[in-house]
Order: sequence, then structure tokens, then C-alpha cells
Amino acid sequence: MENTTPVLKAIADDTRLKIVKLLLQHNYCVGALARRLQLTEAAISQHLKVLREAGLLIGEKRGYFMHYDVDRDQLRMLAAEFEKLAAVQKEACKPEEEGCMQKKQGKCHVHKSGEKFSEEVRFACHGPKTEE
Repeated sequence: MENTTPVLKAIADDTRLKIVKLLLQHNYCVGALARRLQLTEAAISQHLKVLREAGLLIGEKRGYFMHYDVDRDQLRMLAAEFEKLAAVQKEACKPEEEGCMQKKQGKCHVHKSGEKFSEEVRFACHGPKTEE
């Protein structure tokens, strides 16, 4: 999944998440979703538009009505992105090497693995390097 942000934004709304859950169980048209969720068809249509634009829904025209289904491949790709996030390893803080003011205040945590922080993480934790 190239950009997870639209998908995450789409399912961050409680109503849209409920719609996705319903559509995982059965294919529904706008009217059926509106009755199940006790919302107007117009409101459901707006939520479906957001979910479609995020690439989460597949529509199939049946007579006059469009029936929707969830693109499960998109959900699997989103799950894979979360797995990648969960696999990110913490980097160790070495305050003695960083000139950490937090250590002097007794607030700095030291990771037991002894691994060195990347420059980006060091900057986020300790700020810019200063000449002493």
C-alpha cells in the first residue's frame, strides 16, 4: 500500500468503520446500509464516497442499485503495514556519549541493548549538538 493515510482517515470515523464491518459480512446497497445504521441515504452515500476514494470498496451494479463489498486485499495490505510498524526496533540511548542534559537531571532512560541511536532519533531526544 503506497499511502496508508487516506485509508486510515477513512476508517477512523466510527460510522465508516461500522459500514466496513457490515460490508465484510454482506454486500449491501445504500438503502440497506441506511436502514441498518439508522442514517439517511445521503449520509451513507457520503461515507461510501470517502471509503471508495480510499480504495476500500468495490461496487457492483445490480439493476438500479449499487451493492458494495470491501476490497479485502486493501485490508490485508494495511495489516501488513501495521506488522512492519510493530517490527520496528527501538534504538538505545547512550546519554554519556550524547552529552545528555536529561542524564544530569536523572531523567534520561538508557536502553539495555546498548545500541546507538540514529542521528535523527538523537536529535529528537536531545536536540542539536552543541559545542561545549
